[in-house]
Amino acid sequence: MDHNTENLNIYINQILNELKKHYGIQKSQLKYQKPYQFCIAVILSAQCTDKKVNQITPILFKEFPTIESLANAPLSQIEKIIYPTGFYKNKAKNIKEFCKVLVEKYNKKIPKTMEELLKLPGIGRKTANVILQELYQIPSGIVVDTHVKRLSNVLQLTQEKNTKKIELRLMELIPKNDWIQFSLYLINLGRTYCTAKKKYCAECILKEICKSSFYKKNKTIKY
Repeated sequence: MDHNTENLNIYINQILNELKKHYGIQKSQLKYQKPYQFCIAVILSAQCTDKKVNQITPILFKEFPTIESLANAPLSQIEKIIYPTGFYKNKAKNIKEFCKVLVEKYNKKIPKTMEELLKLPGIGRKTANVILQELYQIPSGIVVDTHVKRLSNVLQLTQEKNTKKIELRLMELIPKNDWIQFSLYLINLGRTYCTAKKKYCAECILKEICKSSFYKKNKTIKY
């Protein structure tokens, strides 16, 4: 192991240890009662906050209480309910088709493999990762959402901009047994201390570690 690799491993371990100490065990903030409901919530979460999705899904599932009722629902009714989540026409179509395929081909059971999940309407790699990790605790990869994408650059773990390349790089760097929690940690960090609009370095739990920390660069400043 060369010196640079050793230093990088130490840096990553410091980050992980601090995140684990602060956040403990994390789970998705999307609320659901049944596995298929979680999948639908994930579809709705694209370009939408979890908070907004959690406001909409109870209305949707009250109107259509079974997977069969959603599979047979008029698109216009689904669209009307999910309108506030954005991109409602495409999401409504994906939800209806997702439910239909799940009933007809999978006996209403959510597949446990990436390959099978990617065949379902509305399911991309990121969505599939989220589903496998939340429902089955399978570390299929690292979920790269906007927070993870941004913070992996802030932490200088990668300078890649492409989501797939970021995921592959993080999978090389982060121990597999930490894949699931790592993305959830960065999502939490990105919602609080290191937001897209402002970095709160002085308060951040990684202020003494992060290579981009303004706190470390300005330690003489009183916060």
